[in-house]
Amino acid sequence: MNEYRKKVEIRWSDLDPNFHLRHSVYYDWGAFVRMSFLNEQGLTASLMEEYHTGPILFREEAVFKREIRFEDTIEITLTITKARRDMARWTMAHEIWKNGDTLCALITIDGAWLDTAKRKITLPPALFAEKFGNLPKAENFEWLEK
Repeated sequence: MNEYRKKVEIRWSDLDPNFHLRHSVYYDWGAFVRMSFLNEQGLTASLMEEYHTGPILFREEAVFKREIRFEDTIEITLTITKARRDMARWTMAHEIWKNGDTLCALITIDGAWLDTAKRKITLPPALFAEKFGNLPKAENFEWLEK
């Protein structure tokens, strides 16, 4: 898979008083796209619950470049930019595009896996690491040693 791309729809409630997208919606879209990818790979919420394992974020950062308005069409890409070989820690990036040609925002996240029963960082189950490894790698992807 060379890239993962997902369309999202702008709702009226996503706008702020200036009639452009509220800042927090960008983060919501990022979470939606990440979870959509995992779900499509078979890593569903019920499977994560069964294994008592889920993704957790340490950092989430957005850089806003262009405004998004109600009439725009939106697509969001997802790539992995850094990862440990065991997929225990990783960095992902999203690009948010409007109307097919304008980059509006970049979102970068750093994360890991949480044992939801023990409430501690954990190694992902082998199945999770395998499916997570299907994330499209960014052109500048790098393996992390620790």
